This record gives sequence, structure tokens and C-alpha cells, in this order.
Amino acid sequence: MAGRVPMMQPQIILLKEGTDASQGRGQLLSNINACLAVVDTVRTTLGPRGMDKLIVDEKGEVTISNDGATIMKLLDVVHPAAKTLVDIARSQDAEVGDGTTSVVLLAGELLKEVRGYIEDGVSPHIIIKGYRNAAQLAINKIKEIAITIERTDDIQFRDLLKKCAGTAMSSKLIHSHEDFFTDMVVNAVLKLDQEELNEKLIGVKRIPGGAMEDSLLVDGVAFKKTFSYAGFEQQPKSFKNPKILSLNIELELKAEKDNAEVRIDDVSEYQAIVDAEWTIIYSKLETIVNAGAKVVLSRLPIGDLATQYFADRDIFCAGRVPAEDLNRVVNAVGGSMQTTVSNIEDKHLGTCEYFEEKQIGGERFNIFEGCPATKTCTLILRGGAEQFIAEVERSLHDAIMIVKRCIKNNLTVAGGGATEMEISKYLRDHSRTIEGKQQLIIGAFARALEIIPRQLCDNAGFDATDMLNNLRMKHAQGALWYGVDINAESITDNYEKFVWEPALVKTNAIAAATEAACLILSVDETVRNPASEKPQGGPPMPRGGAQRSFRGRGRGIPR
Repeated sequence: MAGRVPMMQPQIILLKEGTDASQGRGQLLSNINACLAVVDTVRTTLGPRGMDKLIVDEKGEVTISNDGATIMKLLDVVHPAAKTLVDIARSQDAEVGDGTTSVVLLAGELLKEVRGYIEDGVSPHIIIKGYRNAAQLAINKIKEIAITIERTDDIQFRDLLKKCAGTAMSSKLIHSHEDFFTDMVVNAVLKLDQEELNEKLIGVKRIPGGAMEDSLLVDGVAFKKTFSYAGFEQQPKSFKNPKILSLNIELELKAEKDNAEVRIDDVSEYQAIVDAEWTIIYSKLETIVNAGAKVVLSRLPIGDLATQYFADRDIFCAGRVPAEDLNRVVNAVGGSMQTTVSNIEDKHLGTCEYFEEKQIGGERFNIFEGCPATKTCTLILRGGAEQFIAEVERSLHDAIMIVKRCIKNNLTVAGGGATEMEISKYLRDHSRTIEGKQQLIIGAFARALEIIPRQLCDNAGFDATDMLNNLRMKHAQGALWYGVDINAESITDNYEKFVWEPALVKTNAIAAATEAACLILSVDETVRNPASEKPQGGPPMPRGGAQRSFRGRGRGIPR
């Protein structure tokens, strides 16, 4: 029929009311812009002339840091797509320990380079395919040009580790004390079990006060004096070759548990219960003394009775020792953790050459030195302010992780943007052998890699355009390791200058940055319901208020 009205399609509502579903090219560009805003925050922290960030959290606690992963963690990024950059900074920190700013910068630049192509309507899948190919080519090229360091000469190998640690520290707060700290870091890592290289066995203790050079490396374990009861002052504070017993039991006179019920008929029975409690604690203490232990440590409390008992017998004790410290003591002195005092044999006890409790700064420390099973050590850091020492600790963590990676993966490359420039040149040449859009995408990847030397120049106040032109020329002439020389305000062979990094830093950064960029490019819709993100507060009140509608009905007033 000519005059028939076409049937209207009923509106189908799939999502909750208030749900925001942004999609399409606009959403993709919005995600890219959000990521670039995050990158701009950490951009200035890269390299030896990088600036620090001062971050204040909601509790008013202040953190001053140059470490990319720390800054990203504290930024509290709300944008869902930009959170990907926080994740890659954390993964780089966990996997390699250094290069956290570089990986965020690289991911941002990869997105920035293809923003124009997205605006022109190029499919994100073509870009993702090109980026994945380019990343694989780049990683293979790094492995090909990396220099293998043979561990034939221990002195030479130690020198290599110090150079890698020095490069990791070059952008940190402790750069001015580089020689002092590189020595400390290398010594600390070499004391670990060289098969496991568990960096958690390097304890770090912070004591405000003193100068940075007052920091020291304890060849063994040191921990802060624990809470102690009366009688502690009478205990000896130093021993030579003591037997050390590590426990995970309480040595306190304990009342019955709250839910215990004891029925008695007369007072003498109550006395028998009290006597039994005293007998139990005394038999435990006697067993420990008979075992020959001179230093008794426990994760759980050691009460006033036990403290005085040990003091009378010239035994040192410490209760409530943190689990992490006690595990490191056991690893260092030998023996094993005991959960009962029955059948303690000599093999269960550890020993060390020297134990003492001494004052360091404003704190008293228990120190175990010359441990026979030393697979652990402790860094005691000094400095003026708490925030300052915290940043020193983060800087040393990066250096420790880099030294660990150098021992496990003996492939090294030059830093200072040299590796990135070489890979950029290789990819640019390779892109010219490919036809179609892939040529542009691989070219974009090559340009993105130049952000590292460019940012190093910008942060140092150099003319980045001139520097990059010179670097491109040198790399085109076959100068493989030419990069930015911050000290001389020019370019130089960074391998000869001993600006060395493990190849793993570069390969992991490229892989993680590419993965993040591809993930963000593959998202074209964000579905978000602000109402569902709020804490649930029960069902909504009826409109007009419950009281009024109830009153209206009662009086027969029309609603």
C-alpha cells in the first residue's frame, strides 16, 4: 500500500542506563593522546641530565624519584588505555630492573608516529602487523650486534659489571658517588649464590643521618634491634663463633587460650595448672641452653622471663625478628628454622665468625659477619633525609638488577642512544626494500627509536636536531656504537667510553613497548558505566521520598 507507514524498529537497550560507549577512530585517537600525556610526565627524567619528580600522595607522603616505574606507580593514572603504560614500566622493572623510562617513552613515540596514519584512515591492523615485524627485526639485529663478554678473567669481568652498574646509576641521584656505589653493588651481587642470584637476599636498611659515603656493606646479615624486655641489658652483646638457634615459637609465659575451659573443684588444682605452665616454659628454656646456643632468635615474642633466664646464662636473644631478616640469617649462618625445641642437634644450629650489637647512627643493629654459608649480604644506607635515602635505595635496586642480568646474560651493547640509532638506521634501510604500506610503518618504527637520543639531548639542553643529524651520518658510515656524549656535548663511540648496558635492557624494552602500542591500537571502543564503578549503596529510594508517598496514600490524597 502506498500510504502505509513503515514499521518503526523498536529501540533495543543493551547496556545499563548511564553507560558511555565511545567507539571508532575518535576513540582510538583519544587513547593515543591520553598515552602521550602520560609520556610527557616522565619524559624529562631520562638520562644523566634527567630531572627528578616530587610526588605527594593523598596521605601527604612525599616521594622524590627519577625512576620511571616508581613515578608511573605513584601517578595513579585513571585513563584505562594509559594504564597499559604503567604495566609495561612495571614489567620492565621486574624483568630487567632498568630502562623503565625508556620503555614508556618508546611506547608513546610509536603511537605518536602512526597518529597521522590513523587520521588518514589506515587500518590499525596494518600498523600492528608492521610494528610486530619491525620489533622482531630490531630484536634480532640487537642480538646480532651485541658483544659477548667471556667470563675468563675474573678481574676483567668484575670491571665489566662495574661499568654496567655505572651506566645504570648515571641518571640517578647517586651519580656523584658512582665509584663508591658501583663497588658496593658489584660486591653485593657477587656474594650471592651465582646460580640463583636471588636479589631478595640482599637486605637494604635505611638509617637517616650521616653522609652517603658512610653507607656500608655488611658481609652477612644486619637487622635493627628488636623490641626487648627487662633483662636484655644484662645480656652479652658480642660473641666469637657463637652457635645460633633460629626459632619460630613463642618463649612467653602464656595464659590459657581465651576459649579454653578448665573446671576445678579446689584451689590446689588451680595451683597445679599454674605450676604446669611454669614447668613447660622452664623446660623449653633449659633445652635451648643445653643445646649450646649462644644467640637465640625467634620470629615470635621472647618474653621477660625468658630474656632474664638467658641473661643469667650469658646468652643473647632477640624476639619478633622480621621473617625476611630471619630467613636471611638462616641462609647465611647455616642450620635450620626450628618450630619446636625438642631434639635440637648441632646440625640445626648455625654459626658465624663474629656477632655483635652496635650503634649505627641513631639505631642499634644486630650484625652477623663472616658467615660460613654466606649467600646473602646487607646494604646499610646513610643520608640526610628519609626521601633521599629511599631514592638511593631505588637507584641501587636498578644497578643490582643490571649487574644480575649481566652475569646471567653476557651480551652487552652501548648506551647513550647508540643502539637505538643503529637499529633505526637498519630498519630505515630495510623498509626501502618492502613495497606497500608496510614500508611506511617500518619507517615510522625507525623514526620512533630516535626518541631516546633526542630526549637525552633535550634533557641536557643540547641541540637535538644537530646531534641526530651527526649521529645519522656516523651510523651511515658504519660507526656502530656512536651515541650522545653528555659530558662533552657531542657524539662519541660509547662502547669505547664504557657506557655499557646488557642487551636484555634493549630487547625487553622494544618488545614491551611494541606490545603496549599494538594493544592500544587494537582497541576501538571503550564501554564505561560510571554508576557501576561507585560503591553499592542499596536500592534507590522511591521518587518523592518514602515518607511522603506513604502519608499521601493513608489520607486518600490523589498522587
